[in-house]
Amino acid sequence: MPASDIAAIEAVLHTYLDGLHEGDADKLASAFHPCAHLYSDKEGVVQDLPRDTWLEWVRGRGSPKAMGLARDDRVLMLDQSGPETALAKVACQVPPRYFTDYLVFLKTEQGWKIVSKVFRTDVRE
Repeated sequence: MPASDIAAIEAVLHTYLDGLHEGDADKLASAFHPCAHLYSDKEGVVQDLPRDTWLEWVRGRGSPKAMGLARDDRVLMLDQSGPETALAKVACQVPPRYFTDYLVFLKTEQGWKIVSKVFRTDVRE
């Protein structure tokens, strides 16, 4: 795949991780397609969260950066399976919550966008 696609996907990933740490919902919105949903498991039940609902939650909480929380995020895996699809696995944190995110990308008219996020949360004391 073209190096320009990988660079563009990595730029979206950096925007996403910066937005999480800064608590910047507008920055996060720019990384996600408007139709995106976030999925997780809660006691064996799949939770389906529309992007805009999640962004409101982000707007309503303090940012990890403003709270002085450590930043430790990493791109663990990036796989581009074709000219319009990619998958990334990232690790990030908002202590005491630590996340593993699987981010599905599509190349849209607006460029690469996250269209789905499936995540797992560990809570550590």
